[in-house]
Amino acid sequence: MKDFLYPQESYLVRGACFEIYKKFRNTQKESIYQRSLFEELKSKGLKVEREKQLPIYHLGVKVGIYVPDLIINEAIIIELKAKPFLHKEDIRQFWYYLKNSEFRLGFLINFGESNGIKIIRRVYDSARLRSSA
Repeated sequence: MKDFLYPQESYLVRGACFEIYKKFRNTQKESIYQRSLFEELKSKGLKVEREKQLPIYHLGVKVGIYVPDLIINEAIIIELKAKPFLHKEDIRQFWYYLKNSEFRLGFLINFGESNGIKIIRRVYDSARLRSSA
């Protein structure tokens, strides 16, 4: 069994999300959650970047730009939502963002659900191995 990827950072991300959810519940716009999570993670000592542009290449040619909501320690991408529920398309889009970037770990976090926060943690490498089996 492989080691858990970025365990300390993952723990801090989840904890920060729960702190923000306790304060705001599902009452705010996505931009409020984004700024709050940015500040909360910085206060925990993590390096956090907001809306950094990441180039997407195909055959060595830049074909577009992906702009994740947050990047943690230059290693983890975070996509935020504030919707009543996540659609399959939200999850699929997040997967392709992770797949087409250099990052191995990503979180899709939805603050908008009525029954609590939804956090989806995905590791690209392990998912690729499962899908090829």
